[in-house]
Amino acid sequence: MPDTVPESPPADDTSLLEAARQAAEKAAVIHADARGRVDPSRWTAKGRSDFVTEVDVDSEQAIVSTLMERFPDHEVLAEEGTEAGANVGRAPVRWIIDPLDGTTNWLHGYPEYAVSIGAEDADGLRAAIVLNSATGELFEASRGAGARRDGEPIQVSELGDLNLALVGTGFPFKKLNVLPAYLETMSRILRATAGIRRAGAAALDLCDLACGRLDCFWEYWLMPWDVAAGALIVREAGGTFEPLEVPGLDTGTVEPGGGWPEGLAPGAFIGANAALMAEFRTLVTGGLPK
Repeated sequence: MPDTVPESPPADDTSLLEAARQAAEKAAVIHADARGRVDPSRWTAKGRSDFVTEVDVDSEQAIVSTLMERFPDHEVLAEEGTEAGANVGRAPVRWIIDPLDGTTNWLHGYPEYAVSIGAEDADGLRAAIVLNSATGELFEASRGAGARRDGEPIQVSELGDLNLALVGTGFPFKKLNVLPAYLETMSRILRATAGIRRAGAAALDLCDLACGRLDCFWEYWLMPWDVAAGALIVREAGGTFEPLEVPGLDTGTVEPGGGWPEGLAPGAFIGANAALMAEFRTLVTGGLPK
């Protein structure tokens, strides 16, 4: 890899979104073409119940090659480890990519899986695309310009009564040591809200939060590529999404700094509309009536 690469033209928000959309659409075609044709013996377990297939890898390569063709001096942080961009730490934009969020859903034909592509610059998250490749529903956002679903503006719900809230979550299957604490939290939330939904793709959960299908969200272990695009979409839809500090929760060692995007280091996260956030955070971290 050379020390330098050709400098791309300055990337405005429109060109970032166009490139991300094009890349996501290519990955979605790969998902569709391979559905039902992947031999289970070729599934690879990254961890307990955490599968990767050649479709994840092929999708990631298609996304990265599309983005690098347009922006050769940009950098990539991708779930399956594809390396691209020679200006590490000095690139004007870093792409944060999950080529197939919800691989287990995809493997079983459960229609909740997506492509998630976020872009960050020196000021933080800047552009985001989440494409539900099972349904074609497209969510996007750019910093300061709001969030959209299939081109139409969206916003988080205005619900202010936690008892009526529908809450999204994900099970901590990668960190089973926190399962007892998670189940205690789930019990509190079940008794204090209208219900909990777990669909198995965090990027889509955050999009559901952004468009008001969910009112709150929490999860005890997520990686940056799981949430980067969804985080911006939620925030641009008027919601809050942030790291979650849970007293006594041990998710293991995360390298300090580690080159992770600001505020998106691996760990626990919480999101909600503004009216519910404070009360929901208290509930998740052990407060409110028993």
